[in-house]
Amino acid sequence: MSAPLIELQSASVRFGAVTALRDVSFSLTRGDRVALVGANGSGKSTLLRAMHGLVPLAHGRRVLGEVHPLRIAMVFQRPFMLRLSALSNVTLGLMLQGMPRAQRRERAMRALDHVGLAAEATRAARALSAGQQQRLALARAWAVQPDVLLLDEPTASLDPSAKREVESLIAEFAAQGITVMMSSHNLGQVKRLSHRVLYLEHGRVLADLPTESFFNGPLPEEANLFLKGELPWG
Repeated sequence: MSAPLIELQSASVRFGAVTALRDVSFSLTRGDRVALVGANGSGKSTLLRAMHGLVPLAHGRRVLGEVHPLRIAMVFQRPFMLRLSALSNVTLGLMLQGMPRAQRRERAMRALDHVGLAAEATRAARALSAGQQQRLALARAWAVQPDVLLLDEPTASLDPSAKREVESLIAEFAAQGITVMMSSHNLGQVKRLSHRVLYLEHGRVLADLPTESFFNGPLPEEANLFLKGELPWG
């Protein structure tokens, strides 16, 4: 079994009086395609942020493996677009990474071309459609050549055509060797894109199974109710 790229050990996250993540132990290894599922408020987004190191842990540890430096990129459900062109949104990320100026434009244009946005390079990023903005966010992430790509509901607000485009890009990135961890309410998408499923409820991981086993094998009662759409409110 491969050594973990990132590992959480008994990790908990609190926001004031609210415990958003409770005693979670989880490791992400190279080549993983992990989907996080669960009701709203179950802790999916917080787990993604904890894996990235974007939120402090109240308890437990986040441990990085032997890949140094480990390049991690994250795409949010509503990606933030700077008041710049599509091209500049990508080149700025490369500048912050320390890439020499002479190489930035070429890499950024390759990234835009990769997601089908080369023709939109000079357009204001905020003038793009929701689907185009999500593809731009993926281009921005791909451009830094991440080892790990974290995705928080990447197609939640998109129409069916845009969803297919984004799913195709995610599958392509995974095929290139990028380790992918994503949250999703779309169970069909989970089946198509993941090899492993984590089910969360109230900040706890109640199931961590291969995708085939999650959808066809025995599950904790809470996960069964979730799949049936019968999970009670609260």
